[in-house]
Amino acid sequence: MTESKAAQPEGAAKPRRRQARGERRVQQLLDAAASVFCKSGYTGASTNAIAREAGVSPGTLYQFFPNKEAIAVELGERLTHQMRQAHGLVFTVENASLPLDEMLDAVLDPMVEFNCANPAFLALIHSTEAPGRVIEEHDALHVTLLARVEELIGISNPDLPADRRTRTATMAFELFKAGLDLILSHQGEERAAYTAETKAALYGYLAPIIGTEGTPAP
Repeated sequence: MTESKAAQPEGAAKPRRRQARGERRVQQLLDAAASVFCKSGYTGASTNAIAREAGVSPGTLYQFFPNKEAIAVELGERLTHQMRQAHGLVFTVENASLPLDEMLDAVLDPMVEFNCANPAFLALIHSTEAPGRVIEEHDALHVTLLARVEELIGISNPDLPADRRTRTATMAFELFKAGLDLILSHQGEERAAYTAETKAALYGYLAPIIGTEGTPAP
């Protein structure tokens, strides 16, 4: 009985260890896929290239994913979840109450940082052959982010008519996306310069609409 009881914790731990090893392998494959998608694009990527990037055999890859599409879907879901979490921390009443230049720093810097750290997200979205599920999740995220931008504008200028608020949020979001493409296509000092230019463009557009001084936080 004593030996049996002693063996139980070890036996119970084995499935958890196997599960942890499996999750590490999945993350290894997803990291490799992200690298390959960035270098070759989704269309040009292959499971063999992803396996090679991960340092495993194709057979090992197929133990976890049946094909390239399944890898892209899992990667897209994880990145979308991470992006939702990251953006949830910046679209706040406190940030909306800041002076405009500080609000742009508080909101845009984490968004730029996330996209620079995860270029595979846009590499998937920009592919015409990316799985439909990835595109659908991105579109849903886009709708959510646009609504959050509109909320910030409404807090900054409560008197702005609803239709003007929607147009302003849409325009600001499109300006940011255009700037983000330039930011991601440069490195080092040029990346920092395009980040500053993006903020300047948004400041110039938003200042006459929502003001520059900020509002007292409720």
